[in-house]
Amino acid sequence: MPRRYDPDRRRRIIDAAIRVVGEKGLAGLSHRSVAAEADVPLGSTTYHFKTLDELMVAALRQANEGFAKTVAAHGGLDDSATDLATALARILGDWLGGDRTAVELEYELYLAALRRPALRPVAAEWADDLAERLTRHTDPVTARALVALMDGICLQVLLTGAPYDEGYAREVLGRVIR
Repeated sequence: MPRRYDPDRRRRIIDAAIRVVGEKGLAGLSHRSVAAEADVPLGSTTYHFKTLDELMVAALRQANEGFAKTVAAHGGLDDSATDLATALARILGDWLGGDRTAVELEYELYLAALRRPALRPVAAEWADDLAERLTRHTDPVTARALVALMDGICLQVLLTGAPYDEGYAREVLGRVIR
């Protein structure tokens, strides 16, 4: 039987891994669970991703793209006249106001980097990219502080289940900027 051409298989496997982690957490992630979720042979998952770390790196990189798209959609970070605190608070609101499962998944993968060194560079990518964009508006130390504060606000919202308070975020981000 000839091999079936399936150019989207790798992406489907990554999407399936994200769904598995979303439903079962990292503990439920295995090549077998992902293959079943993606409806592909087990060998396909191990062909594309030799280890679970490789699969988690791909899933985290894809999850990072969600935040990057939210930032890019705001465009205000490219304008030097932007009220930075307002723009950042709005970005957080849009990100946290969307699919909360996707945000939780991203943080679950992000925190997995504590125990899985292979994930650390990818986990740092979103923070590095955002800090780089923020240096158009402020110095590098303040940019890093803003990223850390945004990260903390997101974690608190996720952990407490409290609604996101854009006014509070704008105020505390403004204090760091000043």
